[in-house]
Amino acid sequence: MGTREEKQLVVQELVEKLRSNRGAVLTDYRGIGVAKDTDLRAKLRKAGVEYRVVKNTLLQRAAEAAGIEGLDKYLEGPTAIAMSVDSVAPAKALSEWVKANKMLEIKGGIYEGKVFDQAGVAAIAVLPSREIMLSSVLGTILAPLSAFATVVDAIRKQKEEQ
Repeated sequence: MGTREEKQLVVQELVEKLRSNRGAVLTDYRGIGVAKDTDLRAKLRKAGVEYRVVKNTLLQRAAEAAGIEGLDKYLEGPTAIAMSVDSVAPAKALSEWVKANKMLEIKGGIYEGKVFDQAGVAAIAVLPSREIMLSSVLGTILAPLSAFATVVDAIRKQKEEQ
């Protein structure tokens, strides 16, 4: 990998990414060829997900420094990590790609700072994206206001007619 300083820089970068990204998924990328890897990376980029191969020891140090506990058991064998500020995007994009291509193993993931196993990642993958959840909440909040505005407008029209 390089010198001790290079490794420390990689760990520090991973710490920052783990803290700033709300969702991450760990994969075992064995058996995926160059063409499929290129396709996967393009799909993930399109979904706003960063994907990179990492050394397990460096990721373990970064997770500890970022205050993420329980990731150690998923750090065996070759590991790549997909990360995004959208907590659902990595799980959703990777799950869809794995389903279509029947390769790549999802080891586990991080959702809002908590570590999940493969089943947890699958459950997260079916959640709506952050934007959809926010628009749904906003719609729920605005619905009574919209109804109130309609009633006020109807009263105004009624008074104008009188």
